[in-house]
Amino acid sequence: QVQVVESGGGAVQTGDSLRLSCVASGRTVNRYAMGWFRQAPGKDREFVGAVSQSGASTYYGESMKGRVTISRDNAKNTIYLQMNNLKPEDSAVYYCGAGQSAIANMGPRMANLDYWGQGTQVTVSS
Repeated sequence: QVQVVESGGGAVQTGDSLRLSCVASGRTVNRYAMGWFRQAPGKDREFVGAVSQSGASTYYGESMKGRVTISRDNAKNTIYLQMNNLKPEDSAVYYCGAGQSAIANMGPRMANLDYWGQGTQVTVSS
């Protein structure tokens, strides 16, 4: 069993930066690749990016590519999503998910992820 808890969301302005954190706890957490996703009201959940079990590899979706960096600190069981140059269309609930698929497949196969957090709200005002 893996528990996933996101934090760090909030209200920011256009152009600001924000770093989200995802703490994953459980005996086998290091076996899982971790992904970040987001969902805006009335829209489907969208893949932002993912990081491999070791943290050595990352893969990003098109939605925020070039403006986000995902990192992982296995000593702290924490995954980070650094977001820069935020825009109002980035407003959404951001979720962290754990899965055993290849990171490039986490987007297309998000329905198969094993564990999800409750999400953290990010609101970007113009």
